[in-house]
Amino acid sequence: MRIVRYLKNSKIAVVLIVCLLIVQAFTDLSLPNYTSKIVDVGIQQSGVEHAATDEMTAKTHDLVAMMLPAADEQTFRDAYTETADGTYKLDDEGKKEIDELDRMVAMPLVAIHYSQQIPDLDLDQVMQAYQADVVTKDQILDMLDEAKEKMGDMGDSIVDQQAIAAAKQEYESLGYNLSDLQMNYLVRIGLIMLGLAALGMVVAIAVGFIASRTAAKVGATLRGKLFRRVVSFSDAEVQSFSAASLITRGTNDIQLVQMVTVMLLRMVLYSPILAIGGIIMVSRTNLAMSWIIVLAVVIIFVLIMVLMKVAMPKFKIVQKLIDRVNLVSREILTGLPVIRAFDRQPYEEERFDAANEHLMKTQLFTNRVMTFMMPLMMLVMNGVSVLIVWVGGSYIDTGTIQTGDLIAFITYAMVIIMSFLMIGMISIMLPRADVAAQRVNEVLETEPTICDPEPSRARDAALADRAGGATIAFNDVSFKYGDSKECVLEDLSFTAEPGKTTALIGSTGSGKSTVIKLIERFYDVTEGSITLDGVDIRDVSQRALRAQLGYVPQKAFLFSGTIESNVAYSDEDMPVERVDQAIDIAQAADFVASKEEGLEADVSQGGTNVSGGQRQRLAIARALATEARAYLFDDSFSALDYKTDAALRQELHARLSDKTVVIVAQRISTILHADKIVVLDEGRIVGQGTHEELMQTCEEYREIAMSQLSEEELTGGDAA
Repeated sequence: MRIVRYLKNSKIAVVLIVCLLIVQAFTDLSLPNYTSKIVDVGIQQSGVEHAATDEMTAKTHDLVAMMLPAADEQTFRDAYTETADGTYKLDDEGKKEIDELDRMVAMPLVAIHYSQQIPDLDLDQVMQAYQADVVTKDQILDMLDEAKEKMGDMGDSIVDQQAIAAAKQEYESLGYNLSDLQMNYLVRIGLIMLGLAALGMVVAIAVGFIASRTAAKVGATLRGKLFRRVVSFSDAEVQSFSAASLITRGTNDIQLVQMVTVMLLRMVLYSPILAIGGIIMVSRTNLAMSWIIVLAVVIIFVLIMVLMKVAMPKFKIVQKLIDRVNLVSREILTGLPVIRAFDRQPYEEERFDAANEHLMKTQLFTNRVMTFMMPLMMLVMNGVSVLIVWVGGSYIDTGTIQTGDLIAFITYAMVIIMSFLMIGMISIMLPRADVAAQRVNEVLETEPTICDPEPSRARDAALADRAGGATIAFNDVSFKYGDSKECVLEDLSFTAEPGKTTALIGSTGSGKSTVIKLIERFYDVTEGSITLDGVDIRDVSQRALRAQLGYVPQKAFLFSGTIESNVAYSDEDMPVERVDQAIDIAQAADFVASKEEGLEADVSQGGTNVSGGQRQRLAIARALATEARAYLFDDSFSALDYKTDAALRQELHARLSDKTVVIVAQRISTILHADKIVVLDEGRIVGQGTHEELMQTCEEYREIAMSQLSEEELTGGDAA
């Protein structure tokens, strides 16, 4: 699964979490066992835990030894040491073998205990006969086996219970206070349970902390990779995904992956550990009722499969519907002035409602389906509890199990069922997270169409440390978008020379802006080549290429910050003098001076708090502030008045006399004095030359010129 792959760089954290979860499972699974001990031993047995008592009277010691096989007798005698008071105390070696001693002494203690209630049975006489070799050990052992056989299948259980009763009687005969014994046992077990609970709490906090940090690291890594990938995309890749979808993938999808990663580390890993541990503890408690747990698990899996079958198709389309809501929202907010201007608010509200309602209905359906899960699961759990009590009650009645064991079994059953329930709940969320991970991977696995050449082939050095302008040449360039069959540009050949201004003009849709984007290498040419000082721009890195170019886009865009941070965007440490110079050339000095804060005046995102002309001038200043050798203006003077346009062009001519200037323009007045004008029509060059030459030789240029300026203005010079 994709989410698991994201954890490959966090192997140490995952291993540590698994180890901590094992410790947590140990604490959680130990508590029911101690609860059972409190009920069975602490309450019902008055704190007497073992049939092999810590101390015995000499009489009981000798009688037990008489009733044991020879091998067991020696083990028993070695486990007890005679005291000065004539009693026998369990030594350290005996404490190590306490379980084996319990098995040995159980039946003899029961026999001793019941012999006191039978008038005709005198064990003292039996002991004397045994010591006088009148009765052999084998005869005594045969009588014990015969008595045990009469108890039937429940013999062992009855013997164990009666042995505890005999042990209690033995303690009383030695003068022990059973109330003190009981309280000491309860306090000891209670402290152990508190310690385990405290340990479990500390481990749970540690697991939560490590899991959260790991998931946050996964989210941060994915966001970083996604951002770097998106930044490397050309316009083609961005348009193929859409900006709204890329935003959703970088926020909502990664957030979902991060959330499920936490659940994966805390619950998915813990559930099988807890379930396996619970099954082991159940098998140690009572296997007779294990069929109840198997039945419950089967029912839970059937419920989960039905719910997944119903809800899964809807889960898979939720992310796409979120994309749609984001797309519509972004479009409405961006185009709000247009919507208001055409009074289309009701229509846009309906469009948003449609997208929002579709998402709402899908999520309501999945949520309603999921609401059935918890009540059904609780019904299963409560039903299992009732079944366990009903079946366990009969087992307690027959002496098969004790009350504490039943309580422990119920707890372990709930633990196992809850483990499978958690697995089921996560299994429903995982597919949605997997879809989110797939959407993120789609972006990460998309290779940019604009790539740098191999470092060994890169010719960056050919452009390094060059001064003056750059020669930009188009050599039989053709271009088409993506899989389109029609070329947007076809067989373009022209040269923009240093120290000269080259202008591009043509009707709307003729491909002027595309030419600028090809120079910037936002797209690669389909055929032909573009060279910079004789070097194919595909043979240099994008960084080296764009360091040679100053670019002003058709739609001036400013970043949130200040006027200074926007103009000095290419270099945070740019000297203020250079910023002032760029602003002065761009005819923005008066506008900046009018601001109370000057260069520190705030600029909102997109430059929405300045006018279109001011925004355009700041975008021009941003390009001029770079140390570029060629400046590309993509219809960058359209928002300027004629006076500002003329002043700006004069400043460009004076201050950039040795640079290469390429201008895309709609207004003839902007390019009248250009050294070369390239006329485009439907992606083809239909004329090249100066204004005067084109007026004589190019009909398309003449039509554009005559539609904008009078004959006198065209022949008299600057229209401004």
